[in-house]
Amino acid sequence: MSTDTSANPHRPGVRSTIWRGARKRCPHCGEGPVFVRWMTMHEQCSVCGLRYLFNQGDTWFYWIIMDRIPIASGLILIVFFGLRVGTVPAMLAFFGAMAVPLVWTMPNRQGIAVALNYLSRVYFPDPSDELPKRPD
Repeated sequence: MSTDTSANPHRPGVRSTIWRGARKRCPHCGEGPVFVRWMTMHEQCSVCGLRYLFNQGDTWFYWIIMDRIPIASGLILIVFFGLRVGTVPAMLAFFGAMAVPLVWTMPNRQGIAVALNYLSRVYFPDPSDELPKRPD
């Protein structure tokens, strides 16, 4: 599937939409913030009016993907490289090395989940879901 929007101006580019989500911006217009605070989402975009969640829990699938893949990757690396933690300080350092980046990037990953949900709404539309007009 092409990410070029010149062929179909009604469909957004996948890369740019995901990038907007990673920056915690509206996946539709790229301007409005997705979050009020760290992990509290706005109901809709203050600029274009996009409702971020058409149905409550829509991002559950994408959030699981964005959350579990980094954790699984870390665990696979541990098993592959045979990391052995022998002391409590080493165990705490390892836990911090895994947990801090995961917590730090939670809003960014949630923003990507919102962007992926938005793309699914655009590419597989529901007649009852009204999306705002595309900004030119």
